[in-house]
Amino acid sequence: MNVSLFVAQTSLTLDGLQQLSDHRLLFFFLFLMAYVFALCSDGLVLVVICTRHSLHKPMYVFVAALLLNSLLGGSAIYPRLLWELLWESGSVLVTLSACACQMWVLYTVGGSAFMLLTAMAFDRYVAICRPMRYAALVSPRTVKAVLLFCWLLPAAVVLIIVLLAVCQPLCRSHINRLYCDLYSLNRLSCGGNAALLSEVFALFISVATVLLPVAFVLFSYSSILYVSLCRTRGSSSKALRTCLPHLLVFLNYSACTAVELLQRRLQAGDQPASFVLTSVLAVLVPTVLNPVVYGLNMSAITGYIRRLLSSSRTEKLTKCNK
Repeated sequence: MNVSLFVAQTSLTLDGLQQLSDHRLLFFFLFLMAYVFALCSDGLVLVVICTRHSLHKPMYVFVAALLLNSLLGGSAIYPRLLWELLWESGSVLVTLSACACQMWVLYTVGGSAFMLLTAMAFDRYVAICRPMRYAALVSPRTVKAVLLFCWLLPAAVVLIIVLLAVCQPLCRSHINRLYCDLYSLNRLSCGGNAALLSEVFALFISVATVLLPVAFVLFSYSSILYVSLCRTRGSSSKALRTCLPHLLVFLNYSACTAVELLQRRLQAGDQPASFVLTSVLAVLVPTVLNPVVYGLNMSAITGYIRRLLSSSRTEKLTKCNK
């Protein structure tokens, strides 16, 4: 009895892989292609923003931070997932510490994403609604401080949530998912004050890092839309085109987060394969779509990417002719 309890408290079993066992190779190549595309596209946009001095502006700095944040979130799941799809045959045994580290990275990245989107909305709000104060309110020092705040605050509060969840006694050890998440870990607990405290604190942090940023983003873009409609057609269309990529990415993150939260609350007992796949796509879709949205809707980035690709082709043709 004591031995089994000790094992349950130091190791967990992820059973989600069993739901995909009939099509393991299909899912492996699907996730591999999506992850490689995300790495290449995100990396290309990051290189363009970092190497072009004309793009060293707050708007593009926040774009680069969001893409880097997205890469970190994908890298916390998909390398190990690809390995397990290729080599593991059933349930996957993970240590509780590894599970805690994965949860910390995922929830930190998720909270940082919404806070970065809030910072981007503030940047566009000041640029369009308060242009005369833009230089004073969005200075390089302010941008650096906002970036640190967007990363450090979620990292600190998520660490507290994860520690509360890990320290509570566990009566079960099986998680019907492909990766560790806080809600599933809390369901394994024996209950009591520790589990209740963890749930309440997690709810409070979710409101602070997700709902409040969402409310501010909606307020910012509503104000931008109102100001744009009051201006001439040319200036209003330019302002709306500038905000469109940020709004699309915000809707993308919000939809994926809502689907993931709703799916976790509705699940009961064993998860069907559709729930397992949904949990993966909720993390993968933003990683894949973000660079596409920015590449297609931000003309400055698109122009530099085209020049970069055309110059590389020209160099190859020159070498071949020689």
